[in-house]
Amino acid sequence: MSFATLALICAAGLVGPILATPRRWYVPILIGEFAAGVALGRTGAGALQAQNATFTFLANIGFALIMFVAGSQVPIRDTRVRRSLRTGATRAAAVAVGAVALGIVLAAAFSTGHAWLYAVLLASSSAALVLPLLSSMGLLGPASLATISQVAIADTACIVALPLAIDPSRAGRAALGALAVTGATVVVWLALRQAEASGARKRVHQLSERRHFALELRVSLLVLFALAALAVATHVSVLLAGFGLGLAVGAVGEPRRLAHQLFALTEGFFGPLFFVWIGASLNLRALGAHPKYVLLGLALGAGAVAVHAAMRLTGQPLTLAVTTAAQLGVPVAAVALGTQRNLLRPGEPAALLLGALVTIAAASGAAAIEGKHNRASESA
Repeated sequence: MSFATLALICAAGLVGPILATPRRWYVPILIGEFAAGVALGRTGAGALQAQNATFTFLANIGFALIMFVAGSQVPIRDTRVRRSLRTGATRAAAVAVGAVALGIVLAAAFSTGHAWLYAVLLASSSAALVLPLLSSMGLLGPASLATISQVAIADTACIVALPLAIDPSRAGRAALGALAVTGATVVVWLALRQAEASGARKRVHQLSERRHFALELRVSLLVLFALAALAVATHVSVLLAGFGLGLAVGAVGEPRRLAHQLFALTEGFFGPLFFVWIGASLNLRALGAHPKYVLLGLALGAGAVAVHAAMRLTGQPLTLAVTTAAQLGVPVAAVALGTQRNLLRPGEPAALLLGALVTIAAASGAAAIEGKHNRASESA
């Protein structure tokens, strides 16, 4: 990899903000980054080689950071959200039951043998996408708090389950690796809580801010990369290390300065690079050679919307139920893992992302409708 290639990747990353700028479109920033990667990678011009070792390693760093930021955004400390956990957990479990049934049907219909993978995808919700959607629409009522709890539970559970579901033959080893990473994350959380209670974190923060040391960022990256190293050594995805550390930091309370630094590091370079890499690694031409995977992608997207929309039967507003279907981290992680380990069939990675795009479009539209309804109610 050269500086010219890095410049090209950064230029490709700018497509995301360009497409996301018109607010009326509700286009998540990653869509433009992914599309640019597709255009420059295997599907398009071939200017970016996703199999390059340095490119892949940088993308894995971006993956870990994205999941770290996503985990830190889960509102664990919000007491209102904690009070709504029972309703959220019940709905997440009900969605999971429907997802398992539909996943088995889709795996049999398309002869892929990936029933458990599809079940995890169908049941997943993206906190990194749903929470900003709800916030931007001003959806802060009691129904939304239960929805936030549901999304947080589903996102966490599906991220933990994905490494087990994508390769069932290695589920035992993956489970042991997940336990090791989870245990290490709990130790980190306990250390952070002790540092917060003793005032050590505050003293470090003041020293870092006064002397411009960026100590919190340095320590956070040290712990993140150590957990990622443990994940790789135990054959678990770095997504679990990043998301677990994010939850631990969020549970204690993420300093605003650290949040800004992580946002700049992730959204400024490593995040766009990861999504460009995902796009560059896919061969969407395989969908032409295997047209059934177009139908699979549409079925996954529509199925996810359907199993989440069924929560209308529990009293959840339909628009909020559809919004919870939005997928982001889990499908991207599935594609990343499946591509790196050659676990997916030709055309299947593109089908998984197509399904995710369907859910994003449905969730964006549902959130917009709910937001307009709330504004109309307030003005009446």
